[in-house]
Amino acid sequence: MSSKYPHVFSPFTVRGVLFKNRLEQAPPGCFFSADDNGFVTDDFVSYFRQYARGGVAICNVGNCTIDIAESCDEPRQLQLQDPACVQPLKYFAEMCESYGAHGSLELTHNGKDTAFDAIKHPAYSASSFVTPAERMRAERIGRDPVPTIEMSKEHIRATVEKYARAALHCKQAGMKMCMVHGAHGNLIAQFASAYFNKRTDEYGGSLENRAHFACEVLDAVRAAVGENFVIEYRISAEEFHPDQMHFAETLEFIKYIRDKVDILHVSAGIHDVWGEVYWMRFMLQNYTMDRMYNVHFAAEVKKAYPDLIVATVGSIKDVAMAEEIIASGKADIVAMNRALHADYDMPRKYAEGREWEHMPCLRCRCFRMASPHTSKLCSVNAIWGRFKEYPEGRLPQAAVKKKVAVIGGGPAGVEAVKWLLQRGHDVTLYEKSGRIGGHVRDAVAAPFKQDLRDYLDYMEAFAANCGARVLLNTAATPEKLSAENYDAVIAALGADPILPKLPGADKPHVHWAPDAENGTVECGEHVAVIGGSSVGTEAAINLGMKGHQVTVLEMAKEVDLMRTGAGADLLQLSEDNGVDRRLGWRLLEILDKSVVAENVDTGEKKEFKADTVLMAVGLKPRRTEALEFCHCCPETSFIIIGDCAESGDIRDAVWSAFEAARYI
Repeated sequence: MSSKYPHVFSPFTVRGVLFKNRLEQAPPGCFFSADDNGFVTDDFVSYFRQYARGGVAICNVGNCTIDIAESCDEPRQLQLQDPACVQPLKYFAEMCESYGAHGSLELTHNGKDTAFDAIKHPAYSASSFVTPAERMRAERIGRDPVPTIEMSKEHIRATVEKYARAALHCKQAGMKMCMVHGAHGNLIAQFASAYFNKRTDEYGGSLENRAHFACEVLDAVRAAVGENFVIEYRISAEEFHPDQMHFAETLEFIKYIRDKVDILHVSAGIHDVWGEVYWMRFMLQNYTMDRMYNVHFAAEVKKAYPDLIVATVGSIKDVAMAEEIIASGKADIVAMNRALHADYDMPRKYAEGREWEHMPCLRCRCFRMASPHTSKLCSVNAIWGRFKEYPEGRLPQAAVKKKVAVIGGGPAGVEAVKWLLQRGHDVTLYEKSGRIGGHVRDAVAAPFKQDLRDYLDYMEAFAANCGARVLLNTAATPEKLSAENYDAVIAALGADPILPKLPGADKPHVHWAPDAENGTVECGEHVAVIGGSSVGTEAAINLGMKGHQVTVLEMAKEVDLMRTGAGADLLQLSEDNGVDRRLGWRLLEILDKSVVAENVDTGEKKEFKADTVLMAVGLKPRRTEALEFCHCCPETSFIIIGDCAESGDIRDAVWSAFEAARYI
């Protein structure tokens, strides 16, 4: 029986190369899998096996440098200039082929973005200038900033040959395609941009001249690999900075390369223009930004160049979205990266009609966490990256099937059920309310929380279809559980909101912030939100969008919202919606129409209008309630997880559930 996604799962051929479907893994950086020489390792192959096995047609590897000596911005980066790279690469190519996929490498020279401290000489670019990131680095370590070196024509010719040699190494390793990285402010994009390219020779000035370097690279690559090899070219449709390339110019640029590429991969954004942080929001959109972020650019490219095979990328969350994009003619191929981190088996699940099992990406902060120093890189997929322990991408069956109770239907409880079922256990979930979701239900009201609403939908669908015994409107009691003779009990009872004990805290207009967001309580015109972390900030923005006058009072003088992955955007949304954000103010008293707060530095006391006061100062684990169940099974098999153990976020809940369930 075929799937509901005929366009996505429609094979196609380019230059005699058959692609089994229209799904592509967008190229991720690979922070831990190459060896110290930059060559493919067994870990590298196993890491990408997750995606090839999941069903994509193309497995891309991002940021593969054509010259490690002058383009290096990641630890253990894959390098392609040394012919010795070919033999190890064959293992990657063969692995992809064994699953009917194509391995592809993103050929990159990052030009200006290689730090002087990494290569011990200035970075090369189209022209000489000092980048904002270099200024920041130099200031941080107390040295003078080092400008880039303008490439000589001889150096340009040598670099063009490096691209060609890298592509040839891909072909020699058995790959049938590669991606030339011309996007995101890398070297080719630096030549294309009048912002970086100040040259007066044939490589600078007019757009045609600025496209010269890209054309030379593509011509050299084609000459090296021959006709039966697919060249994909990645481009930023829009770079967003006022002085950078904009979409109209990009459309014009494409005409110079259109006959030299087989697939045009339309991305957006650029790094380093504002420094080392802000660029990420355009290349790696957070949960406050539009979904399918770049699709409209791809659609316009397709309209202008209908004969081009166009790939689109950027916050495309699932196969259903991909189907709509391809069916409507907006693009021919859909690329995803974080959505596959969250669920590398997503293509297979949709093809097999198991959409209910699909784990949605939250677009939170995996890029911030990507480093060799942590294994917890995905908030919702605890098994991602653990290819050594779980080479088949799932937990093994337990030697002994056990009867297990899970108390609480929030994210920790539902995830525990999932992993316990993979282990083959007999699982019963107790949820005292009539709905799955826990505190996730309290966090989905804001219009920019669609990704979290997807996660809530997943939790509900999973509970309804997974095969566990799910008891809604059923409060677990020690007596009930003891009578069932469970072999193990996992307590995921959650946490209660903290309501500070101070004068006026018991007044009827004082509530927990999420209750106001989800409509459980009504708010007046003037709202004071106590607590400026993510919960308080999101509640304030949501209420500001509805026309309330909102003041946020936060005792700490600094609040790190970057843990959410959307810190800058939350602050901007606060400003756009009139939220008065006061850091370093301690709440002293709640009156009928106002609150009194004190500045923690100066001691100044100030009264702020507030006919509604909303608390967002944290959660208190229901640990005492959980411990009542510790004798309902063998005590060594009683485990507390999620907010019930320690207040945290979805990532903490998911990972605690995984750790609890994987050895039962």
